[in-house]
Amino acid sequence: MPASELIRATACQLVERLRSGEITPHHLLDALESRIADVDGKVNALPTLCFDRARAHADRLMKLPVEKRGLLAGMPVPIKDLTDVAGVLTTQGSPIFKDNVAAKSNIVVENLEANGGIVYAKSNTPEFGAGAQTFNEVFGATLNPWNLSRSASGSSGGAAAALASGTAWLAHGTDVGGSLRNPASFCGIVGMRPSIGRVAHTPNGMIDRTLSADGPMARNVEDLALLLDAMSGEHPGDPLSLPRLPTSFLTAARSGTKPKRVAYSPDLGISPVDPEVADITRKAAQRLTEAGVIVEEAHPDLRETAECAHALRAFDYAITKSKLLRQHRDLLKPEVIWNIEEGLKLSMADIERAEAQRVTLTNRALAFFETYDLLLCPTTIVGPFPVEQRYLAECNGTKFDSYVGWLIIVSAITLICSPALSIPCGFNRENLPIGLQIVGPPRSEGRVLAAGRILEDIFGFSNQVPIDPRPAS
Repeated sequence: MPASELIRATACQLVERLRSGEITPHHLLDALESRIADVDGKVNALPTLCFDRARAHADRLMKLPVEKRGLLAGMPVPIKDLTDVAGVLTTQGSPIFKDNVAAKSNIVVENLEANGGIVYAKSNTPEFGAGAQTFNEVFGATLNPWNLSRSASGSSGGAAAALASGTAWLAHGTDVGGSLRNPASFCGIVGMRPSIGRVAHTPNGMIDRTLSADGPMARNVEDLALLLDAMSGEHPGDPLSLPRLPTSFLTAARSGTKPKRVAYSPDLGISPVDPEVADITRKAAQRLTEAGVIVEEAHPDLRETAECAHALRAFDYAITKSKLLRQHRDLLKPEVIWNIEEGLKLSMADIERAEAQRVTLTNRALAFFETYDLLLCPTTIVGPFPVEQRYLAECNGTKFDSYVGWLIIVSAITLICSPALSIPCGFNRENLPIGLQIVGPPRSEGRVLAAGRILEDIFGFSNQVPIDPRPAS
C-alpha cells in the first residue's frame, strides 16, 4: 500500500488493517518518517523523534497474537512534550529542561503503550504549556498548516499541527484553559477534554489537581473516540482515575444517539467574540435542527468565571512551579513568572473564595443540563491570529488585562468539570478553520461524541485533513 494512501487513511481504517495483517506497525512508521521529512520542516510540529524506540516497540508487539496487541494494535501516537516518555527527551518547552531525558514514562503513556499505541515523537508545546500559543526557546514556534503565517494555538499546538499536516493520525494532548481544544479549532481537527479522572495520569504537585486533564486529539470524531478508549481506565497511581465504561466511546460515537434539546451561546455571557466567529458557530449549531434537535440560545450563569479561573490557575502555578521560580527565574518566560507570582500573592481567603465559586458555577451548570442535553459555543473567540503575537490582546474592542484573558470561553468549561469536544464547523473569510465546542455534564463523553459525530456528518468535514502546509497568504 503506497505511503500516501496510508497517510490519508483514518485511524479506524488502519487499526482494522493492522488486525487483519494487511499492514504492520512498521509500514505506518515508515510512512510517518517519510511524511515528517517532507513537511515538518515547514510547521515544526514534532521537534523530537524517537523512531528507533518506536520500531523496537513494534518488534515486541508483533511477537504477540493479534488479540493481545491492544485496542490500537500498533498505531503510532505522538506525546506532548510536557509528558514524560521513558528514554526520550522531555523538555516541557523550557530551557531549564532542554537536555532532560525522562527515566520513567507518565501513567498516560504507560496505558497507551499497554493498549497498543507506539510512541514515535514528542509534539511541540509552549513553556510548561502556558499561553495558548505554541512557541518556546528550545524548539521555536509551531506554524499553522492552513496558513504558515498563523498560530497553531496551544498548548497542544504541535499535536494539532501534526494531525492537520499528516504527520500523525492520533495524538495525545493536555488541557487546562483549552490547551487541546484551542489548537483543534485553529488547525481544523478534533480535540476532547474529558471528565476529571477519565484518563489516568501521574500526579504532579498535588493529587487532586483537577484543572489539568490529558485527552485525545484526532482528525475525526470516530478516531478520537478510539483513542479515548485506549487512554481511559483506572490506575492505582492516579487515585482520581475512573474505571472503564461498559460501552466503548467508539460505540457511543457511532450510535447515532441524538440530543433532544441543546443550547447555543456565542459568548457564554462572559466573553467578547469576533462577530464572524459568532455567526459561523451559530449557523453551525442551528444545523442540528436538520436532525430534529431543538436548538435554543441559552447558557448557564457563569459570571464568576474570570475571577475564579484567575485565582485557581495562579494557585496551580504556585504549587507546581514555585521551586523553578526560586532556582531558575532567569530562564522562565514572563508569562510563567507572572502566573507563579500571582499565585504566591493569594491569601487563604482568596483560595477559599475561588473554590466556593467553582462549586457554585458547577452546581448552576448541572441545573442547566437538567433542561439542555448539551451546550454549544465557539471553541475560540477568534480565528487563527499571526504567529508573531505571543497571545491575543484584544477582541471585538475589548482589551485583555493578561495573556489568559482570551481563554475564558474554554476556561469556564474546565471549571464546571464538563467534558468538551471541539470539532471544525466552518471557515472564516480568510479560509481558516473555526471550531465549535460541544459541552455536556460531567462524565457524558459518550453523549458528546455522538452529537459530534452527527454534526460532523452534517458539516461534511470528516476528511478535510491532512493537508500539505500552505504558504503565508
